Amino acid sequence: MQLFPNAKINIGLNILKKRPDGYHNIETVFYPIGLKDELYVARSEYLSTRKVDYNLEVFGAELTDDPEKNLIIKALRLIQKDFNIEPVDIHLRKNIPFGAGLGGGSSDAAFMLKALNDLFELQLSEEKLEKYAVKLGADCPVFIRNKPVFASGIGNEFTPVELSLEHYCFVLVKPDVYVSTPEAYASVVPRYPENNLLEIIKEPVSVWRNYLNNDFELAVFSKYPVIKEIKDTLYKMGADYVSMSGSGSSVYGLFKDIPDGLKKFDKYFTFVDSF
Repeated sequence: MQLFPNAKINIGLNILKKRPDGYHNIETVFYPIGLKDELYVARSEYLSTRKVDYNLEVFGAELTDDPEKNLIIKALRLIQKDFNIEPVDIHLRKNIPFGAGLGGGSSDAAFMLKALNDLFELQLSEEKLEKYAVKLGADCPVFIRNKPVFASGIGNEFTPVELSLEHYCFVLVKPDVYVSTPEAYASVVPRYPENNLLEIIKEPVSVWRNYLNNDFELAVFSKYPVIKEIKDTLYKMGADYVSMSGSGSSVYGLFKDIPDGLKKFDKYFTFVDSF
């Protein structure tokens, strides 16, 4: 079984309040995009004879940690707690860059849950899959239904939103910079926004830049000026709206047409697509 876990972007990201449990209450819109990993999952008779319950191969990235720490294997372990499933072969090709604020690892895990559900005919509903997914990460459940949502709480409470960017061209630039999410949170001063995010996204995209903010940007830009330079360049190239996604380091721009001058970003990871 082959699936294609996709990335997401954040449209607006307000850090509202630090909670007693150490997490932060936020609000943002998660919007799925076309940048995708490739995930292949199949039953393995060969592994059954060796009394091993999975084989994981990853292409396009190095696995430096214990595989048991990988979100895909954590998803497998969750399902194994409730179902007696056969050993599986897992092949993952990484196209979504790490440390980009695009949710690639969370998407891989959510799609692993969906793959196991279909492969072994577990008949789990989307609601049940979301309950498994939230145990893997706050944003994992968004990739189960994979539709635009307004996220609140710690990023795990979802409300569907009517939002389509189908008339826009999407340009994503990921510099060779890794931003630690805990580090980014530590540098943010929580605050409640002046403008209502749900109301702003109903306005034309061309006015979003005046009202929509990513609260991580100020601190991240001061430490990694190259990320701000990319944002400024995308605006100079004619984007209607530009923002860092999540805690970075990727920056996306929404254009009415594919812009000239994309070679400016040849030394970085660049993805161009239409919604």
